[in-house]
Amino acid sequence: MASDDDPFDEVLNLEERSYQEGYAEGYKDGAEAGRIEGRSVGMKKGFEKFLEAGRLQGKAIVWANRIPDFQKKLEALSDSHPQSSQQKPSQQESSQQGSSQEASSSSQDEKKFEFEIKDLPPLKSNPRLEKNIVMLYGMVEPGTLSTSNDDESVNDFDSRMKGAEARVKMIEKALGEGTRGSADRFKSAQSAQKNENIEDIGSMPRRTGGSTGQG
Repeated sequence: MASDDDPFDEVLNLEERSYQEGYAEGYKDGAEAGRIEGRSVGMKKGFEKFLEAGRLQGKAIVWANRIPDFQKKLEALSDSHPQSSQQKPSQQESSQQGSSQEASSSSQDEKKFEFEIKDLPPLKSNPRLEKNIVMLYGMVEPGTLSTSNDDESVNDFDSRMKGAEARVKMIEKALGEGTRGSADRFKSAQSAQKNENIEDIGSMPRRTGGSTGQG
């Protein structure tokens, strides 16, 4: 009798056939679930990264506005491009009426919510400090940060964030200011991303070979 017509082949290979069917079904379901989970993890980590970039950009803007020289440069720039102040009388009257109404409404709101506004102390200007602030802002400027998910864009984003964190440390050290734990937020986000990356688990090795039922 030929081995292809052996009636016991189906019984002897039952374990291997069941394994292959289970492997195929599990691989199909895992691929679909992996795409869904990967998308949710990617959106979460992307939000955390850009949140940190926005925080660093905000620090750069605050520091720049605390330097009197920067404010003078901005004022000179705005004075060099004045807006046309010629308006028709009707437009001037309407604008005056609107401003008076806004002033009355704002005064009423101020009476309801009274709070004290404190200005931050100005910073002593020096070329090195201004250069570091400008470079910090350039590293985390939103229009220059890529949202692509390829390796080159991700590596560029991470390197720019590391450079921005280094600039923040330099500026805080020069000013004698600092926020506890601010420099470790991006590092913690990176470590969490590595721990939660579903690709780090690896793929299950597919078993090959015949039936194990040997006497």
